[in-house]
Amino acid sequence: MGDPENPQLSQDGNMVLGGIFSFYSSWKDRMDTYLHKPLPLQCTSLNFRGFQFAQAMLFAIEEINNSTDLLPGVSLGYKIYDECGSIARSVRVALALATDNTVVAALSKTPCTRPSQVQAIIGETSSSPCMAIATVLGPFYIPMISHFATCACLSDKTKYPSFLRTIPSEYYQSRALAHLVKHFGWSWVGAIRNNDDYGNNGMAIFTETAQRLGICLEYSVSFFRTDTSDKIQEIIDIVKTSTSKVIVAFMSHMDMDVLIHVLSQHNLTEYQWVGSEGWIVDSQIAAMDKHHILDGAIGLSIPKAHVNGLREFMLDVKSLNSSNNGLECTGDEDLTGVQNSYTDMSLMPIFNNVYKGVYAVAHALHNILKCNKTCNKAILQHIKNIYFKTKEGDEVYFDENGDPAAKYEIINWQPRENGAVEFVTVGLYDASLAAKKQLHLQNKSLIWARNSKQVPVSICSEKCPPGTRKVLQKGRPVCCYDCIRCAEGEISNITDSVTCVRCLPEYWSNERRDACIKKEAVFLSYEEIMGALLTAASVFGTCMTAGVALIFFKHRKTPIVRANNSELSFLLLFSLILCFLCSLTFIGQPSEWSCMLRHVAFGITFVLCISCVLGKTILVLMAFRATRPDSNMKLFGHTQQRLCVLGFTLIQVIICIIWLTISPPFPFKNFKEFKDKIILECALGSAVGYWAVLGYIGILAILCFIFAFLARKLPDNFNEAKFITFSMLIFCAVWITFIPAYVSSPGKFSVAVEIFAILASSFGLLICIFIPKCYIILMKPEKNTKKNMMGKKASH
Repeated sequence: MGDPENPQLSQDGNMVLGGIFSFYSSWKDRMDTYLHKPLPLQCTSLNFRGFQFAQAMLFAIEEINNSTDLLPGVSLGYKIYDECGSIARSVRVALALATDNTVVAALSKTPCTRPSQVQAIIGETSSSPCMAIATVLGPFYIPMISHFATCACLSDKTKYPSFLRTIPSEYYQSRALAHLVKHFGWSWVGAIRNNDDYGNNGMAIFTETAQRLGICLEYSVSFFRTDTSDKIQEIIDIVKTSTSKVIVAFMSHMDMDVLIHVLSQHNLTEYQWVGSEGWIVDSQIAAMDKHHILDGAIGLSIPKAHVNGLREFMLDVKSLNSSNNGLECTGDEDLTGVQNSYTDMSLMPIFNNVYKGVYAVAHALHNILKCNKTCNKAILQHIKNIYFKTKEGDEVYFDENGDPAAKYEIINWQPRENGAVEFVTVGLYDASLAAKKQLHLQNKSLIWARNSKQVPVSICSEKCPPGTRKVLQKGRPVCCYDCIRCAEGEISNITDSVTCVRCLPEYWSNERRDACIKKEAVFLSYEEIMGALLTAASVFGTCMTAGVALIFFKHRKTPIVRANNSELSFLLLFSLILCFLCSLTFIGQPSEWSCMLRHVAFGITFVLCISCVLGKTILVLMAFRATRPDSNMKLFGHTQQRLCVLGFTLIQVIICIIWLTISPPFPFKNFKEFKDKIILECALGSAVGYWAVLGYIGILAILCFIFAFLARKLPDNFNEAKFITFSMLIFCAVWITFIPAYVSSPGKFSVAVEIFAILASSFGLLICIFIPKCYIILMKPEKNTKKNMMGKKASH
């Protein structure tokens, strides 16, 4: 391994503890040629924090040596090494502690089976050196207790069986930072991390948790204090060009020292910083932040702690002089009035971690000395099972992974009028509580970047309000999206909805597209203008027909009424009244009975009407032919006329019965015709049945038209056939026009078309057949004589 290593601080004792700290944070680069033996590292950048950690260890050892309860009669010694921030050197000094500086030659045949010269090792500060040391010491089961190494990877006991720590794993810290970012609504953040195991593993856990919480990283860059100026400038450029306003810094205090010096040169004050426990309560960094770049920073810190007598011990440098250190201290220096990083006690919680680590080893040794011959003498097992309270009341124990309980304080950097920064505790995070109770923020006013009282906004896209949905922007993270309004008939009633939900068939989206409202039910009602006009026309037609019937009844003895079977005339007027009235069944909200009634009543009443007209047409034709010798009026007498009407009507009745039996009309909600309305209509049930009813009426109408046409040469004075022909022309024209109009009309208009066809054809029959007779009865009574009725047209 090379030349023997000498500790920077040491003291003999019955039992010896090892310590590894960074008294220097860097070293000078050198070019090894591999032709000569490498020279020792030349350490640079004095790190007072490392001396403070060492002092905390010495203070704990001195307390234990002066105690009569813990390890009575046993003195603890120590060997403390400086690893100079180098992983290679940390492994070297760890082996020195394990082997008592014995040089192990490359070709030596002596096995490395000597017992460890130290009972346990306190340190190191960073995760990467700890991983290297724990890997080397693991096979020897030499306990190593770190006060500041938080990498979650060190909880893996298969790789690091002898590693323990008095600081929580960064697994909990990374998750806590992600939940803290989520709490303030920051979904678009940047990240800077240490380019080592501490930063890389911590940021990996943060990124994973953040993604689950809907947080996106615009960038994530690594940084190490020995990086070149070009590398650092690249990081600065990335930060400047970013759109996120929050930076999560997962860094150690040594790396943050270097970074803040560079950031100060660029005056990047508009960013909100979120820090890990590595730097968030470091007053040395706060003192370096002359441009107030980190003002308002928020982050996690180990809970505040106080160790009685530790500050006084650190300021008394006689302890350093009494040890075999070779440092340039006389022991007479007075540090009470000195203000520098060594006299700063802001890292007291970390000093307390060193203090607890030393006491954990002491309690384990105490238990070993007390146990009997059958007791397990392995110190590592005793440390894992230790449980005690410090003099300040802090509980000390380790879980199965060698980790303590995870508790953090939430710290906010609040600048004061004198330019100093106060680290204010504004909340707590306790990983042992239920998920919803882990993060707790106190009702304290927080200070944010640029001394603002308003929580900064850091989002890639504004929240999508209800009524819209998120559509991801191509090639960008999920936090970057556009808000697209929901389509008609769809809604979103929550903020940042990723989908729009289609309303149920009976509902439609409102104007804002954030709620489904019941669709308007549309049907032809009596209250609307069109329904009222059709109703008035129906009533008018009914009254007009009734008036004609009264006129005919009053003048029933006159020749013009008796001329063409007054019985058929009254039956025709009755059927016309039914035709006018049946149109009313088409108005109003459809029901099961109204749907069946409207179509059946329409079909039967119209067949009855056409049957009567057909009977009158045949009667006219037979009467005309009765004047010839070969004619016989008895062939179509009153009985035959009644049977004709009854037979034709009965056929329609049978068709209707079959239709109602097989597949009757029923009320139906039509959602397809209009997007925002429900059309309440009567479904035909069987379309064949409906068209069979109409077809039968059409056949009778055509037949009636043919007979009337054959009787067109009757005398002018007795020319009812001409009026019947004209009425049938109107009837056929109306219903032929009805078919395309009915099929193409939407919703309630198709019902109105059918009512109009019924009324128009009914008025056509009434006016063409009966109004001329009423005119003669009322206006030309002199023509209402038998002689005039039997007169023939003069030939020309």
